[in-house]
Amino acid sequence: MKRLFCLAALAATLGYGVTVQAAGVEFSVGETSDSTQTLRLGLQSNWDKSWWQSDVGRLTGYWNGAYTYWDGNKSPNNHSLSFSPVFVYEFSGASIKPYIEAGIGVALFAHSEVEGNKLGGTFLFEDRIGVGLRFAGGHEVGIRATHYSNAGIHQPNEGIESYALHYTMPL
Repeated sequence: MKRLFCLAALAATLGYGVTVQAAGVEFSVGETSDSTQTLRLGLQSNWDKSWWQSDVGRLTGYWNGAYTYWDGNKSPNNHSLSFSPVFVYEFSGASIKPYIEAGIGVALFAHSEVEGNKLGGTFLFEDRIGVGLRFAGGHEVGIRATHYSNAGIHQPNEGIESYALHYTMPL
């Protein structure tokens, strides 16, 4: 099952890159409150839209597809695939632009338990909020909090959070 899930993750990531022109590759390392390490690899495709543009900044966003490996200390390792639209408010700046981001998407986990938290199923929602810096060459660094739960669709619904440092490089 693990091999099948890993192959599906790889195929989805490669397929995402072929059908949508990716703007960046995301690398992320994080940890949960129970010390499970998370490693994330994702692709993002920037939106061609901008709203509320002013001297202060602008609202924009991107699509994000990712694979996350959950290195469990108290339970077996887990894997997840996720897809999210993410809204970004990017503040004005010459070579460095601070930003805040928020998004709600979906995730599919290999197992319905992480760190003893019973997620109630393998289909979950992914909520995120983060801050960071975008540099002139398209590179970005930031921190992000991500919450996964099934929104009460199934019981139990204990959920889990990951807090991560991420780096995105342009393609």
